[in-house]
Amino acid sequence: MSEVRVNKLSNENNTGGPTISGITTYSGRHFFVPPQGDTESRPLDCEPGSLRFNTDSAHLEYFRGDTIGWVEIEASSHEVGGGTGSNTGLGTRGFSAGRHVYNNTIEFVTISTLGDSQDFGDLTTGRYSLGNLIGGDSRMIFGGGYYVNVIDFWTVQSTGNAQDFGDLTTPRNQLSACNDKIRGIYAGGTGPGHASENTMDYVTIQSTGNAVDFGDFAAQKQTPASCSSSTRGIWNYDTGPANEMVFVNIRSTGNTTNFGDGYGNRDMLGGQSSSTRGMWAGQYSSTNTIAYITMATEGNTTDFGDLTQGRYNFNSMTSPTRCVFSAGTYYSHPSFIQTNIMDFVQIATTGNATDFGDMAYMTNVVGIPAVGSNGHGGLSG
Repeated sequence: MSEVRVNKLSNENNTGGPTISGITTYSGRHFFVPPQGDTESRPLDCEPGSLRFNTDSAHLEYFRGDTIGWVEIEASSHEVGGGTGSNTGLGTRGFSAGRHVYNNTIEFVTISTLGDSQDFGDLTTGRYSLGNLIGGDSRMIFGGGYYVNVIDFWTVQSTGNAQDFGDLTTPRNQLSACNDKIRGIYAGGTGPGHASENTMDYVTIQSTGNAVDFGDFAAQKQTPASCSSSTRGIWNYDTGPANEMVFVNIRSTGNTTNFGDGYGNRDMLGGQSSSTRGMWAGQYSSTNTIAYITMATEGNTTDFGDLTQGRYNFNSMTSPTRCVFSAGTYYSHPSFIQTNIMDFVQIATTGNATDFGDMAYMTNVVGIPAVGSNGHGGLSG
């Protein structure tokens, strides 16, 4: 049998390789070697769909165009599970991270089961953020904190400590994130000197690097809760006499647009979503109300049911079908009580919440953790 080896093919002008059209079959039985290089040497003048191996991340990646850039190819699923006790089944993992400037703990649950949270690892530095984590199928991202612009990430399918991702455009806490499978957006927050900001910046989830300006939030406000569909990011904020909700299209850039009004007259909390419904709950006045929106339309919130305990300073984590509200603070005269309870609802129905379990690291801690999951509605597309 004869063998022909070709090391290089080029066109007649020597400006590139030939274009192969039609159906092309590769008959090698073992492997082929794509172009490779480190992150810094990524080309930016290639065609969308171009493939290469990144020697820094040890992943294949492909080019999605000038706006999104290079994205890793990684097989993943939100059906992870793990843990001990009643948290051993497969399912979406929910995470809580930070809760005080001196606390760096990351803990997790399997949302499809019931039970107390488990230790996962540590953030790179102790801090709190209050709002939602950016949650991908395989990666969670924690942005900001009290007077810091640090962004951390960790791999969902393992347990272990977080690694450095990059920096926000400005240091701030009490901001909240929305994301789809590709991009995560942080909005609002409180910066140094407790000054509220209207900053919006974004990151590409499967890369690392500093956040990039997205546009302006509707007001200079804290944004303690948010939810995502596969196309929209939606935040609520306290306008003084009432709550207002605003949204953006995640794959674009620009300023927020009005969505509708929330219930009550103080910050709604507990924001998360399935593929169709966004969930809000609680309030500063220890209200126990749960409300929902239909994310594909604009409009006001609709009553869903009640929490097992009215509270604030908490957030939520979702699987495609279930929303778990974690921890929080409530007032019982003459004291504010920090609780480690978790309760949950089935998102597609309406009704009151049911006990889920306890957070392992929240007892008697004055804290406002960042919370999220690898199975929320933004990952449904």
